[in-house]
Amino acid sequence: MSALPAQLVRTATPADVGPITDLMRGLAEYEKLTHLFIATDELLHDALFGPHPAAECLAAEVDGAVIGYALFFHNYSTFLGRKGLYLEDLYVHPDHRGKGLGKAMLTRLAALAVERGCARFEWSVLDWNQPAIDFYEAMGAVVMPEWRIVRMTGDALTSLAKKD
Repeated sequence: MSALPAQLVRTATPADVGPITDLMRGLAEYEKLTHLFIATDELLHDALFGPHPAAECLAAEVDGAVIGYALFFHNYSTFLGRKGLYLEDLYVHPDHRGKGLGKAMLTRLAALAVERGCARFEWSVLDWNQPAIDFYEAMGAVVMPEWRIVRMTGDALTSLAKKD
């Protein structure tokens, strides 16, 4: 009988930036959004470990290799009067799915949200990604069909910023 691979979910370190950037590119490919992907190791390192970190990250490791990540940050609910935890990305390399690492990362993030006194834990999912929707709902999450993401980038953002 062969030994089971050693699995671990832990806080990401600066040494994980390269592998996580590669996994982020894999997520962009899966979501058919590589044309929008411009992240670099340097940008991610600054976002996670620079002088003003914008996010935090968990790394999922199997036999010493980073094969998944969960990138998150705090937001704030004016209605609840408390902060929340927002999951920007959850991704496990396709070769390692179905082994409990996604669930382990979500469980760890839920525990972190409770520890930090967050009123909610939320994230977005693409409407066509039924496997992810099924996975999240099986864990007790509710997909909120009445809410839409509003986003402004590029020229529209620059143009609005210049208006009085």
